[in-house]
Amino acid sequence: MSRVSPLYAIADDDAARAAGWTLEALATEYLSAGARLLQIRSKRAGGGELLRIVEAVVTRARAAGADLVVNDRVDVMMIAGARGVHVGQTDLPPAAARALIGADPILGFSTHTRAQIDQAAHLPITYLAVGPIFETDTKDTGHPPVGLDLVRYARQVVAVPVVAIGGISLERAQAVLDAGADSVAVISDLLATGRPADRIAEYVTRLHV
Repeated sequence: MSRVSPLYAIADDDAARAAGWTLEALATEYLSAGARLLQIRSKRAGGGELLRIVEAVVTRARAAGADLVVNDRVDVMMIAGARGVHVGQTDLPPAAARALIGADPILGFSTHTRAQIDQAAHLPITYLAVGPIFETDTKDTGHPPVGLDLVRYARQVVAVPVVAIGGISLERAQAVLDAGADSVAVISDLLATGRPADRIAEYVTRLHV
């Protein structure tokens, strides 16, 4: 993944339900509207249910020429044939995840501090996520907003693409990219207008996805 889509759409189960969508329907909506890098994230779905959802979305992602990443669940990613997996600081270590999934799949890793970024510089990851950049209500990360300075720092330290996440809106996206991020991961703002397909289309146009 030498180049990453400037929009990283995240279909989050809790956010989807709060907005009146099923996870599968929302992910499908994002793909149909032009998202080409998409993550499926659910902390509530059981393994069987999540596998069914991811398998359905994988089929649609392939048809759209999009990359589908599964949050946390290496097993579901591998069985469903998704393009990659994203792990956090308390999940399966990146080296262990890479040993399981092989050399080709996408492997993303979350960081929140300079020390974590320094350590990640030597890990077998495809992209580095940094955040939360701004205040966000989507997920309690246990970490304060890091601002754009950490994005700039990450860009200097790691050779892989940098994905910024946390409180990013359409209005803030370009400033985040200008700070050194290769991509902005967006959750809440895609649902903010009540018309997620239109919102995705706005990002696609403005960020030249």
